[in-house]
Amino acid sequence: MIFSGNLLSDLPASLPEERFDTLLSRPGLRIERIVSAGHASPKDFWCDQPQDEWVCVIAGSASLQFEGEAAPRLLRDGDWIEIPAHVRHRVEWTDPGRPTVWLAVHFGP
Repeated sequence: MIFSGNLLSDLPASLPEERFDTLLSRPGLRIERIVSAGHASPKDFWCDQPQDEWVCVIAGSASLQFEGEAAPRLLRDGDWIEIPAHVRHRVEWTDPGRPTVWLAVHFGP
């Protein structure tokens, strides 16, 4: 079976929590669309993932803070970053004025 879709379609009008849609899942690989609307990581929370992650902001903007870095990294339309496994990071903010659409690829053991 062949599946297809559009990353910018079916965006919710209001979003009390971030939305995670798995687009493809295989052993050692997961691709998901994440939709944020002014969301951020909880205060003092750090994400520490067991897999590598490649993430791209398709639309919108966000700020990622990495442990040990002095300043957050700003991501805008089209910007991407690779986050190695166990590199602690957090979402400082996402655009409150329009949805931020992420494409996230999780890979590795």
